Amino acid sequence: MPDDEKKQQKENETRREFIKRTGVTVGVAAGAVALSGCEKSASIATEGIRWGFLIDLRKCYGCKACTIACKSEFNVPLGVWRSWVTEIESEEYPYTKRHFIPQLCNQCDKSPCVQVCPTGASFKRDDGIVTVDSNKCIGCKACIAGCPYGTRFLNPVTKVVEKCDFCIHRVEKGLVPSCVNTCPSHARVFGDLNDPNSEISKLIQSNPVQVLKPEMNTGPRVYYIGLENEIANTIKKPRRRQL
Repeated sequence: MPDDEKKQQKENETRREFIKRTGVTVGVAAGAVALSGCEKSASIATEGIRWGFLIDLRKCYGCKACTIACKSEFNVPLGVWRSWVTEIESEEYPYTKRHFIPQLCNQCDKSPCVQVCPTGASFKRDDGIVTVDSNKCIGCKACIAGCPYGTRFLNPVTKVVEKCDFCIHRVEKGLVPSCVNTCPSHARVFGDLNDPNSEISKLIQSNPVQVLKPEMNTGPRVYYIGLENEIANTIKKPRRRQL
């Protein structure tokens, strides 16, 4: 057997043995969050850069350029995505309204996904970005169950969990995330929440902002302008479909 195949077989056996030994399953992970609470506390960056995201729904018209840009940037397989746009209709005919709600990982200050991960694959960086170490992820889906926003998925090709990470590889080069760069109406704003002179800080200070599921107390750092409560309450975890 070639060395590469032996190495892959050994890694797969290690993952299976870890799951058997720890008893980690989606059901157990979800139950731990709901019943026993979380003992581990997420680290919160209080000095230096603290990245955040703002979406101005007054400017979003549902073109989904952000979704396509994200797919292209990360070669995301069909049926799953890191960022997407939820469409919701309200009112009754003939006065119906259509709402477009872009969604992505909320990079929570108190991240349930980080707290339930058994291997430390999900972790928060000093700049506040929550990401996944693919070398440590065993694909147990505990973090998927723990996320109340449905922003994580198991990559059907690599068999590890993925999510939006604010395009770390771009940000570290001084660039904005791909979806921000692509948005034709400038509805998406990315920047340093600790910098009072940044565009995102000024918008948050000068406008009423909302977050998804504030009752979860996760401290999301994706903010919205113009998100109506009755619309936000109808948002559910995404259904996987091809795109």
